[in-house]
Amino acid sequence: MAQPVPLICVGHAALDRIYRIESFPPEPTKIRALEHIEVGGGMAANAAVAAARLGAKAELWSRVGDDQAGVAIRNGLKAEKVDIRYVHAFEEARSSTSAVIVDSQGERMIITQRDTSIPAGTSWLPIERIAEAKAVLCDLRWLEAVRVVLTRARREGVPTVLDADLGGREALPELLGLVDYAVFSAPSLHEFARGMSDADALQQVLRHGPRHAGVTLGGRGYLWAERDGRTGHQPAFQIDVVDTTGAGDAFHGAFALGVAENLPVEANVRRAAAVAALKCTRLGSRAGLPTRTELELFVALHDG
Repeated sequence: MAQPVPLICVGHAALDRIYRIESFPPEPTKIRALEHIEVGGGMAANAAVAAARLGAKAELWSRVGDDQAGVAIRNGLKAEKVDIRYVHAFEEARSSTSAVIVDSQGERMIITQRDTSIPAGTSWLPIERIAEAKAVLCDLRWLEAVRVVLTRARREGVPTVLDADLGGREALPELLGLVDYAVFSAPSLHEFARGMSDADALQQVLRHGPRHAGVTLGGRGYLWAERDGRTGHQPAFQIDVVDTTGAGDAFHGAFALGVAENLPVEANVRRAAAVAALKCTRLGSRAGLPTRTELELFVALHDG
């Protein structure tokens, strides 16, 4: 059996409280939830879980509070076999939490709470261990760590993936000069390159330095371009959508693992799209994440 591929994920961990409803009301009122779950969330954390389900040796570098939510976050990651040695629980800090409202079409509204006073320093991170990873994934929720990690990874020749979601627009030009693969959400790409088409916006991203720029487009799939001139579009897999929460995180985790495994870009984006689709078949950001066997079966069925 092949050894698990080491992958480091850096960034956000949270606790999600998810409520499924029939439909969003036209005005404020009281409605009954059809279902409710509480599960770990956060972009880097979900990506680490997605990679771990696929067999990676995934670890998370993140910050939480020394509170009940922090305990739940860490326990959830540990149960998924994610290495949490460097998920630091800070005293008197509050862990990030989210209320997620999901309708019967799988669309959702997310209300988040983050403790902006949580320490941002990075002196406790084992930066020297980046050299042992086959790839590094970062989101934009802990910029101090992202700068340090991407700089060290570039020095060590370790490939890097950036989850370029909303929230770090001012830092993006700098970070894009340090990263190899920049994967945007559609709202973030439109914010970064206002008024441009998706294809032109990706070319604008490439001019800042990455070798690969892509954008997740939900039901319209994944559009990508590379510095060598290649471009492509991976259509979304057709599934019965239950909940889109965390679909982008699932894509990023699978994509980063594919980078670590040296998959060709076409095969990597197809696999990542399949992981994101399977995630959407269950409520919450993690229940639908597939194992390697489940993923291979799903892709084989759609290739037939």
